[in-house]
Amino acid sequence: MSQAANLSKVLADVFGYAKFRQGQEQVIEAVQSGRDALVLMPTGGGKSLCYQLPAIAGSGVSIVISPLISLMQDQVESLQTMGVAAAALHNGLTAEAQQSVTQDAASGALRLLYVSPERAMQPYFVRLLQQWQVNLVAIDEAHCISQWGHDFRPEYGQLGQLREALPQVPFMALTATADAATEADIIQRLHLHDPCVYKSSFDRSNIRYIVEDKFKPQKQLRDYIAKQKGASGIVYCGSRKRVDELAERLRSDGIRAAGYHAGMEHEEREYVLRGFVRDDIDVVVATVAFGMGINKPNVRFVVHFDVPRSIEAYYQETGRAGRDGLPAEALLLYDPSDANWIRSIINDIPDEQRRQVEQHKFGAMQALGEAQTCRRLVLLNYFNEFRDEPCGNCDICLDPPRQYDGTVDAQKVLSCIYRVGQRFGAMHIIDVLRGSQSQRLTSLGHDQLSTFGIGAEQSQAYWLGIIRQLIHRGLVLQNIQHYGTLQLTAAARPILRGEVALQLAEPRLNLAVSKPKVTDRADYDKVLFRRLRALRKKIADAEEKPPFVVFNDATLVEMAVHYPTNEDALLNISGVGHSKLERYGSHFIAAITAYLDAEDEPLLQL
Repeated sequence: MSQAANLSKVLADVFGYAKFRQGQEQVIEAVQSGRDALVLMPTGGGKSLCYQLPAIAGSGVSIVISPLISLMQDQVESLQTMGVAAAALHNGLTAEAQQSVTQDAASGALRLLYVSPERAMQPYFVRLLQQWQVNLVAIDEAHCISQWGHDFRPEYGQLGQLREALPQVPFMALTATADAATEADIIQRLHLHDPCVYKSSFDRSNIRYIVEDKFKPQKQLRDYIAKQKGASGIVYCGSRKRVDELAERLRSDGIRAAGYHAGMEHEEREYVLRGFVRDDIDVVVATVAFGMGINKPNVRFVVHFDVPRSIEAYYQETGRAGRDGLPAEALLLYDPSDANWIRSIINDIPDEQRRQVEQHKFGAMQALGEAQTCRRLVLLNYFNEFRDEPCGNCDICLDPPRQYDGTVDAQKVLSCIYRVGQRFGAMHIIDVLRGSQSQRLTSLGHDQLSTFGIGAEQSQAYWLGIIRQLIHRGLVLQNIQHYGTLQLTAAARPILRGEVALQLAEPRLNLAVSKPKVTDRADYDKVLFRRLRALRKKIADAEEKPPFVVFNDATLVEMAVHYPTNEDALLNISGVGHSKLERYGSHFIAAITAYLDAEDEPLLQL
């Protein structure tokens, strides 16, 4: 059997998928040939399969470096349910259990071993790795390695030493969020050798992005969650106190809600996480402490009660919605005064370089919250995925601002950026346009430029809105590695020359966004879907597992479309492999058959 055929067979038999997602096969073949790899795929885009499948198809053991025990346990549980030999090594295990896991890895009985970065760098463990037959080292959440990343962790930054200790082993770094600076930093710090770099689209088209003016936030939140009718969701807040208050208010409204933050006892946090993953809790109100440990594909909405500190954080957190590919929503309640508060916190950071990075990143996040162009375009352009076609699935597209011929305004800004040498940030450009008499501006001689004062009739907020649109449209680049200076892209040239006209949105100086209409999520048998969910929950509770480990929502939706009533038909459902067919198939076939025979037939008793 050829290598490609073997990979396809493992994909179908173990994971239950008929074909690879874009980029997966390319990355897998690269590491199988011994190359390093950097994989940038959005949350839910299939990153984990890029290292899991070659581990299963090959010999020896693959080491997966992951930041949280809960995330490791979920991954291991899912793999074991599919019949894969996987384990996690962490301090929560007894000494005997840890010894058993290391013996299995040494003997070749394990295919995947999950460890924390701290354990991976312990000298004794590095020596073990050098003795074992290690065929791959995968580093998940690799943005934590980079000083430019939004979640920099010093212990992650040391993993380059591990690369040197295992020079013949291919390394794979994976992340959902990395701009160009973070990407380059990951490659450099991990000492990746001529890596296969695969960048998937950052577009999560199934997520609807909504920004609302934050005016009565607690009522807005309660009203929004009430409309979700028991769907799973996460609410992110900026402080522990607010988490406790909102969770209590939601519970008093009859919502199955719980709080989660680092100030809670470990056992209490584990109880909340377990309840949420197992569908016993519908809504978790959390700080960013409730982060990378979430492995739950059926989160239908994420609300940011407070504005995040970076687009990377926003993207990562909103990406926890709709990982199963079904429609989901991301709601941001935006208040400019919140932004001012966060800026004051950032300004207190003592390290100058770190402060400048944080300022730039939050400036981009603030721009998204105040954008007059398609929210998705703002997100994608931030990650250098330039598009100019609106998405049709965000609040701006569904309730668009008024458009006008912005060619002259754009030319004023672009010309000013050019005339100051493309070496200054947005606020300096605005000062020149508005004719500021500041000492710094005059000392530079910028009061003598032809663009000085040509925009004096408009406010600072107006010009900031225009500049942000030009950045979002890919006409201007804000360079994070050079103090946020504005630079022209090639696309700016025809605008400056007047060869093409440019439509811009009139800046909304007083933000007011109306709610878009919520459309039906999908065309499937919702009664059958609810019954299959109930059956799944019963099976999961009996096995003490999260429901998605049995089947995820996307698989149940497909069952509720095609009504499989025999094993061959069930195997054709995406997400149903041979192991799960043998384990759960008879229960779901019986439930679907009973439903078709008589809709009021009770669910099969396990």
